[in-house]
Amino acid sequence: MSLESILSIAQKPGLFKLITQTRGGFIAESLLDGKRISVNLQSNVSLLSEIAIYTLTEEVPLKDVLNKIKDKESGAKTSISHKDSKDALEEYFFDVLPDYDEDRVYPSDIKKVLRWYNILHEHKMLDLLNEEQTIEEEE
Repeated sequence: MSLESILSIAQKPGLFKLITQTRGGFIAESLLDGKRISVNLQSNVSLLSEIAIYTLTEEVPLKDVLNKIKDKESGAKTSISHKDSKDALEEYFFDVLPDYDEDRVYPSDIKKVLRWYNILHEHKMLDLLNEEQTIEEEE
């Protein structure tokens, strides 16, 4: 499994694991409660491997940002909650990614990244970040 099989679905909380494709979309399983849902092709779905965070100079892939959080937290859950104040979230994210673009990265985006990191940590999926790097280095 890789981050390419982990999804974020608009209007649905948490993250989902891609199970299989169907004629009109696909089946995904929630990492929060394990329930399976049918998702049609009109839904706004993002692969975690395709998401990037704006900085002042470039777009940093989400897996790199998650790795920086993992390094900051020494592999543990985040020391801050996604429910903390806007200022606390921005200060924490500034420590992780000092040159992030404050005009294009909103507090709601920071909340999502922290929540996703904690979900991946809870399901012991943070190793997926390093597995992708290893595959890329071997090529």
